[in-house]
Amino acid sequence: MGEEHFMKLALREAEKAFSEGEVPVGAIVVINNRVISRGYNMVEKLKDPTAHAEMIALTSAFNSLGSKYLQDATLYVTVEPCLMCAGALHWSKIGKIVWGAEDVKNGHQLYTENRNPFHAKTQILSGYLAEEAASLMKAFFQEKRRRN
Repeated sequence: MGEEHFMKLALREAEKAFSEGEVPVGAIVVINNRVISRGYNMVEKLKDPTAHAEMIALTSAFNSLGSKYLQDATLYVTVEPCLMCAGALHWSKIGKIVWGAEDVKNGHQLYTENRNPFHAKTQILSGYLAEEAASLMKAFFQEKRRRN
């Protein structure tokens, strides 16, 4: 199973967010080709601005493993992590992060001036199924504008 397979699973999580009126971002945490946690944006549902897909997936992974570190794990997320999520990922010491679409309005790169905010040993891959992730985001915001 490769990056594309797991990114498709993260996209399914993003679709759940979309169907619930949340910004469609999905995330999964994988260890040894096994999904150990999933998450999608629940900001509106939980009335919590920190309830991003990455944060939900990380918290579930920590609880599942009984550990605060994820050195052997990979996070797959449909959109580039924001600065808050980048900080949480840094402290988790996650082994690898794979994201789809870049977030030019709220992504961590906007604030970090091309400095790596993640742990020094974390491997970063981007652009996986980026078009699919970006299309989902565009569709969500087009629908939202149409309703308003």
